[in-house]
Amino acid sequence: MTAPRWRWLPREGSWAYYVLLAATGMLVLGPLAGVTAAYMNFSLGFFVGGQVLAGLLGSAVTAGYGAQGRHGANYIQTAAASVASMSGMGVLVQAMVWMGLPQPPAWQLVAYFACIGMFGVGVGMLYTPVLVDRLRLAFPSGLAVANILRALTDTALLRQSIRQLGSGALAGLAIGLASSRVALLGAVELSASTFGAGMVIGARIGVAAVVGGVLSWALQPFFVAIGWLQPGDPFRKITFLIALGMIMGAALVDLALIFWRALPGARRQAAGEPQADDAQWRRVHRGRLWLWVVAWGAATLVTGSVLLGQPLPFLALAIALVFLFAMVNGISVGISDSNPISSAFVVSVVVMALVGLTDPGVGLMAGAILLVSTSVACDMQQDRSTGWRLGTPRVLQFRYQVLGILVGAVLAVVFARLFMAAYPVLAQDQTVMKAGQQPAEWSSAMTYKFVGVLRSLTDDKPYQRTAILVGAALGLVIELLRKWLRPKSFVVDAVLLPSPYAMSFGGFVNLPTSLWLGAGGVVASAIGARAKGPKDRPPDMSGTSLFGGGLIAGDAIAALALGVTGLLATVF
Repeated sequence: MTAPRWRWLPREGSWAYYVLLAATGMLVLGPLAGVTAAYMNFSLGFFVGGQVLAGLLGSAVTAGYGAQGRHGANYIQTAAASVASMSGMGVLVQAMVWMGLPQPPAWQLVAYFACIGMFGVGVGMLYTPVLVDRLRLAFPSGLAVANILRALTDTALLRQSIRQLGSGALAGLAIGLASSRVALLGAVELSASTFGAGMVIGARIGVAAVVGGVLSWALQPFFVAIGWLQPGDPFRKITFLIALGMIMGAALVDLALIFWRALPGARRQAAGEPQADDAQWRRVHRGRLWLWVVAWGAATLVTGSVLLGQPLPFLALAIALVFLFAMVNGISVGISDSNPISSAFVVSVVVMALVGLTDPGVGLMAGAILLVSTSVACDMQQDRSTGWRLGTPRVLQFRYQVLGILVGAVLAVVFARLFMAAYPVLAQDQTVMKAGQQPAEWSSAMTYKFVGVLRSLTDDKPYQRTAILVGAALGLVIELLRKWLRPKSFVVDAVLLPSPYAMSFGGFVNLPTSLWLGAGGVVASAIGARAKGPKDRPPDMSGTSLFGGGLIAGDAIAALALGVTGLLATVF
């Protein structure tokens, strides 16, 4: 065990050392990343992973251990990111409210989510030797976090990065608090978190989302004319289906290429080519891991059937589909950094409908298995790729992720009910609202997708299937053209032939949300082009990216503070 630089820190490798890391990840940074993820899912419909935020702030705790502190910071970000990933699953509770389904007791939902999460991390760990060790997929975010943890052994860089993140958080907090009092900010529908998300993703993605939003808005009269929308309906009531189809069409192209590229590695493995020696830090007991997966899969079936009253056949089918989507989505994350968890949910509902599913409530609870499992399984693989680059013991990292799942399962239900109690508009079904009734600050795009697809089980409208097919064809053609032409100029890449994944965002949310997202991306890219900072800094640690991440966190804290204050005012 190594003595730390600072006396107040416990000795590395001691029980107090591991308790410090767990407490920091689960009880401090985890809830911070969790409330941010929950807020983003409610306000936008996607969330930025908590790895960078947790890795940066975790490094402030472990900097006293020198270069070896990178392993401790990795444990912290693993636990915190798991809390965040699970906290974002509160949209499932929101979907239940929108559809008027009976609310189970909170402890039953927590038990169900926890069992699914435990099952998901086990499946993710099963595929780690294939995706991380053998195929050596890039996992861009895992690489970014590894670079950050290496770089932040430089205490000067660490202080500078925390200042940038902190200034963004203060700005987000101030804007969030002011939005409820300054009429002008409400009139322009300014959202610090949306602008901050744009700063994180950049102009190429942000502008593509604006293109999708503007096209959706412009086509609204046409959709009314052909009967796909009624007068006064928001355009996203139909464009969300086209956008889903675009994602699926583009994914067909990408998955075909992914498997084609993975084929040589699989052939080498089948031919028995020697692999590198299995280092001690990488070893996992496969028998115990399979036992873990089987046990938690059975626990998911029991909690879903006994506690929530869901039919076993559909739960079992969902569990079987996890083994497919954890691999497919894992490859997607490993190559493109995109985890299409909502597509996994939608496809699973479609598959279950083909074998007789007609109950939206059953579809939601069975689809939840796919949503939660693919989210945490791919998080597992992403974090293991970081550990692979740093040489972090894999079994210890697994344990910290498990701890994060437990806390996150609780916070998913807590944050969902807290936000919906503080902001009653979140409990209103936006899929039946007219355009003028759509809330400006709460797009809830992920919930919108889920409820829209589930409602089609009982309210069959053939034109909805046509919309999905049209979107799939568009996504397929656009992605094929992008792969062929490989656009490099900004105008072609972001405006004339934008990514179907980025452009689809504009079909899921109201137009002002897309505009603010694009504005954040343009501002960040413009600042980045003029910046003269250190060139060896990882992209995820750019000043604009850290400031944008701070805006998101600050806005989330402001929304939570205002909501809790309002709740307390009604009670006292």
